Amino acid sequence: MNLSPKAIITHICVIGLFILASLVYFYPTLQGKAIYQSDIAQYKGMAQERDAYKEVTGEESYWTNSAFGGMPTYQLGANYPHNYVKELDRLIRFLPRPADYLFLYLIGFYILLLCLKVDFRLAALGALAFGFSTYLIIILGVGHNAKAHALGYIPMVLGGIVLVFRKKYILGFILTALAMALEISANHYQMTYYFMLLVLVMGLVYLIYAIKEKELKHFFASVGILVLAVVLSIFTNATSLMATKEYADWSTRGTSELTINPDGSEKPVSTGLDYDYITQYSYGIAESLNLFAPRLFGGSGSEDLGKDSKAYEYLTNQGLSPTKAVEFSSSLPLYWGDQPIVAGPAYVGAIVFFLFLLGVFLVDGKKKWWLLSGAILSLLLSWGSNFPLLTNFMIDYFPLYNKFRAVSSIQVVLELCLPVLGILGIRELFKSSVDQKEKLKALKLSFFFSVGLGIFIFLLKGFFDFEGLRDETYRGYFGDELMTMIQRDREAVYISDTFRSLIYVVLAAAALWFFIKDKINKNILVFALGALILFDLVGVDLRYVNEDDFVRQRQVNQPFQANQIDQMIQQDDSIYRVFDPQEGINGARTSYFHKSIGGYHAAKPRALQNLFEYHLYQNNLQVMNMLNVKYVIQQDEEGNSFPAVNPDANGNAWFVNQLVPVSSANEEILKLKDFNSKTQAVVNTQEYPELTKLRYSVDSLARIDLVDYRPNSITYTTKNPNDGFAVFSEMHYPSGWHAFIDGKPKEHYRVDYALRGMKVPAGQHKIEFRFEPEVVETGSQITLAANILLGLMIFGGLGFTLLRGKKEEPHA
Repeated sequence: MNLSPKAIITHICVIGLFILASLVYFYPTLQGKAIYQSDIAQYKGMAQERDAYKEVTGEESYWTNSAFGGMPTYQLGANYPHNYVKELDRLIRFLPRPADYLFLYLIGFYILLLCLKVDFRLAALGALAFGFSTYLIIILGVGHNAKAHALGYIPMVLGGIVLVFRKKYILGFILTALAMALEISANHYQMTYYFMLLVLVMGLVYLIYAIKEKELKHFFASVGILVLAVVLSIFTNATSLMATKEYADWSTRGTSELTINPDGSEKPVSTGLDYDYITQYSYGIAESLNLFAPRLFGGSGSEDLGKDSKAYEYLTNQGLSPTKAVEFSSSLPLYWGDQPIVAGPAYVGAIVFFLFLLGVFLVDGKKKWWLLSGAILSLLLSWGSNFPLLTNFMIDYFPLYNKFRAVSSIQVVLELCLPVLGILGIRELFKSSVDQKEKLKALKLSFFFSVGLGIFIFLLKGFFDFEGLRDETYRGYFGDELMTMIQRDREAVYISDTFRSLIYVVLAAAALWFFIKDKINKNILVFALGALILFDLVGVDLRYVNEDDFVRQRQVNQPFQANQIDQMIQQDDSIYRVFDPQEGINGARTSYFHKSIGGYHAAKPRALQNLFEYHLYQNNLQVMNMLNVKYVIQQDEEGNSFPAVNPDANGNAWFVNQLVPVSSANEEILKLKDFNSKTQAVVNTQEYPELTKLRYSVDSLARIDLVDYRPNSITYTTKNPNDGFAVFSEMHYPSGWHAFIDGKPKEHYRVDYALRGMKVPAGQHKIEFRFEPEVVETGSQITLAANILLGLMIFGGLGFTLLRGKKEEPHA
């Protein structure tokens, strides 16, 4: 962490290297192209109404009606007042996307290694090893931007923690608070949570050493400083955290109020996600060997082997044209592991794995043990349902663990720990104080273990049949003989990638041996290892994310194009919803053009999810009518799609003549099976005991009309000679929506399990619903105060450090 003029110039040069590496890998961005990311396309579909409204009005809307019948935009790019941390984040990520995330990986890891007192050359080497780890590149290809964003800041936070435990209290506090604020603002709490598990492991190791070394005072002082830094970083993100918590409770991530399943059977009470949903993506135990050799389990579900594949050879022998055969073999379903969908292997690099073993044998002390323990814990947890003993314990007893799915992604902790310990191992080789015999012994052990692992993997091949979960489906499409060829291709890449990894291990070991024997110097060693690591990792990365993934910027900005059906529906300028059964509840294309009851989000509104499971999947038209679904995309006998008009859709609002009382959420959702949504409204009187009047007279002249629609404000006019009860086809959200009749606040209720209802007095009135979330107002005030405090502490701390340094200078 030397900040002399020479060191500053060195660090600037390293940053320049990182910028160059990021732009070279993603060079199409320099041509004005952008990477097409499937998840981001879905995100844009979800956020289209919010974005369009802001572009026209300049106002921030915290609600959208274009997805799931209506939901907050808290997870759809909402901007909050005084979010200065986000502005700092934009300054750091100044490169074109996704080069900005790769740069963030590199600079974050570099800072961590500097905090560990690693030489800048090794720190740059480690940053390249981490940044080009295959999983980190693959998530950029598919559009897991928030995940990449969070992973980029995690090393910086670790660096701050390391500084504090090194008794660099002021700098450690500043880096921890600032990096943690940026980490939280990245808005991927699952990655942050997994990182905190590593911090717990780290803290336990430091505590053990503090007890042994009688340094408990320093340990608890450090913990106190770090807690203060984290609390301050949380407050700087108060608005987003409070809004996310509020929405999470309302979503599928919250506690379900239902205790029955759609078939009426008893449903276990859970405060989080279902076990099967949490562990759906569980890494196979044998599949974890992908960390050492990338395509042991086929790599992905769409591998390009070209003319070198057995499938190509078979197809051409059968008379298929070479062009068609190449087209088929460019997307072979080679993945045969246990996970439903895989975009590529979590390959950390054979050389990185080898260096990690070198670190295990050569490094001693607390750093080794928290890195090794964190890596092992990460691996075991990533097995999910394949290691039920540990997984069940974490789900049942560890706070918040059941709020996250895709447990396989916890391997990101391992992917961070391995290169750190590997670089620390090389640092030990650089030390003249370490005996040459000890260095050679560690090199031999790590080499023999790595080569032995490669030989074990090769021998293990005889126990596999290379058949995947979907092979029966593929066999129905391709036939037995072609599937046999695909299985032979799986075996071929298994063998070739194993030998490939062994070759890289041999080359890296040779470079280290030459260095230990004083045949080459440090610079040549670092250059040689850097070249080998980049050839290894980038060679695998380019299989999954390359120039073919880039398209014109316009295609990314407008990921969906209106077809004839969309244009036909859009001629109707009233307010209604559209449902595409082909898309169902999982897809945001419809949301891009219309107001949809579907969408694409990891945390769906719980009420709508339940409406689908209990009613819409069973074609309950009354529920579809109450959701104001006016158009349903259907297919004719020839398979052509067309927009079918639902003439029975209830419209935007209507008066009912009867409230049907129920006393539980179970009764409420089941009652929707046999009610008339136009004349009846189901209400939970346990929740709203004040609703005692159950009968209303609905005159033929009574009407309620929507006269002004905005995402966060909806205005109706009513005309009714009698007191009435109105139902609105908008999703009821318990916080933020305020109702007014003739400008005066009015209570509204949740009816029909998911919608809004209101008592309306006789006569002509103006009803307005406005979304004015208190969480944004309160959170913004906290955020502003925390940002001011953080700024003062940063400038004060840096100023104090500089002044103290000048005072100590004459005595140096």
